[in-house]
Amino acid sequence: MKPQGAMVSPNYEVDPHWPAIPEGWDLVETAGVATDSNDRIYVFNRGEHPVIVFERDGSFVTSWGEGEFQRAHGIHIGPDDTIYLTDDLDHTVHKYTTDGKRLATLGESGKPSDTGVENSDYRTIKRAAGPFNQPTNIALTPAGEMYVTDGYGNARVHKFSPQQELISSWGEPGDSPGRFNLPHGIAIDSRGVVYVADRENDRLQLFEPEGAFIAEWTQVSRPAQVFIDPDDRIYVAEIGWRVGLFPGVEPLDPVGAYVSVLDLDGNVLDRWGGGEDPCEPGAFYAPHDIWVDRFGDIYVGEVTWSAGGRKGLIPKDCPSVQKFVRKSS
Repeated sequence: MKPQGAMVSPNYEVDPHWPAIPEGWDLVETAGVATDSNDRIYVFNRGEHPVIVFERDGSFVTSWGEGEFQRAHGIHIGPDDTIYLTDDLDHTVHKYTTDGKRLATLGESGKPSDTGVENSDYRTIKRAAGPFNQPTNIALTPAGEMYVTDGYGNARVHKFSPQQELISSWGEPGDSPGRFNLPHGIAIDSRGVVYVADRENDRLQLFEPEGAFIAEWTQVSRPAQVFIDPDDRIYVAEIGWRVGLFPGVEPLDPVGAYVSVLDLDGNVLDRWGGGEDPCEPGAFYAPHDIWVDRFGDIYVGEVTWSAGGRKGLIPKDCPSVQKFVRKSS
């Protein structure tokens, strides 16, 4: 059985007042969160205002993207502040400026690639295909190459040039090395190693830049997203086995959700979460995305509504985004 970890991290403390959501607004749930070079935080959510921007202290700045997305899923902000937003139900990845101007789109809106999938269930995928069938997340190299995990309706990673040309793809449905059952998150370390959150296979898979398999790490619990900071610390949002299971899937462990911090050898440096009450500050119900700002503070977005709120399993005010402030050493 995987280690349950501690409820509270010795290295971080939750800010229970972050963020200050405008009165009457509802995030519904937070699919993604990221920061720009001005330390502003972009919360990609499934409410009426898909992209809400906050200052570090949580004060509201602006919002944009109203009416432009089928369903928010993933966000990544590049070093030039270009914002990449994944719309899984539209089968597209969009590029935006920080003020909400759309620059480009990868994929064809509303036109999934032909994988034979039924009802967005990865277990029914008959064949791997090209981009995209419900893409999930993206990661960038320093040279501007883009990797996209694809996704609920496919079982592949696609690599694009900075000019958005498809370079290569790899992956097939399955659970052997190099295969995927819902590639859900992705990140790249300073060596160019690609980390894929292979969620329903309950592991992280590590690859060379062109897709050659390196290793798998199983010390995580249904990882949804990965973030790697400049010091190559690896942060993992683990949705766990309490919620979000496909019909008929039996949980491997009746454990809750966690955030873990790992080193390049896969050693667990820190882990927190779990607990009886997943809605208390510092605990998690359904972590979906994770980002670390340049100060070392961590932001975690959760899909609380689709995982449990609409079923009445948790209260409507269960937090869908949390900030963890790094303690001074």
